Amino acid sequence: MTKTTTATFRPYGLAAAAVRKSMVQVLVLFVALLPAAATPASVEMMTTSGCACCHAWARHLRAAGFDVTVKDMAMGQLMRAKLDAGVPAALAACHTARIGAYIIEGHVPVREIQRLLAEKPDAVGLVVPGMPIGSPGMETGDRREAYEVHLLKRDGTTEVLQRYESAGG
Repeated sequence: MTKTTTATFRPYGLAAAAVRKSMVQVLVLFVALLPAAATPASVEMMTTSGCACCHAWARHLRAAGFDVTVKDMAMGQLMRAKLDAGVPAALAACHTARIGAYIIEGHVPVREIQRLLAEKPDAVGLVVPGMPIGSPGMETGDRREAYEVHLLKRDGTTEVLQRYESAGG
């Protein structure tokens, strides 16, 4: 009669334990870095009090995951902040925002802000001059004026980053 025994020798036991330990270390590192990666981009928007379209634009950014704080200023202070940030008066809009090292002037769509943050060009930021109907925060039904998002370079020149066509009527 043959007796069957269960072997407790596991030749790969030490290797498997080392792999598990490495996986735990990687997981701990990932969890430690997760709050930094999950932290939404912080935006400070400067505007004058009571500007409904500015607050509507801030809601667009919040809906996309940005952490937006609003700083109400007197018009003179706001214009000084725009000029000090490098926004030419001819390109000014109703609000100015800071996100990281960049300035966002006017009703810039989230898609272009995300592109700016991903590509990180050496620039002042993005500008949508004026207050075009249909841009984020300036919605009026399905009506939309044609407008452009400009990349504002450090030398004060701009280049068109994105064009939006008119629609509705």
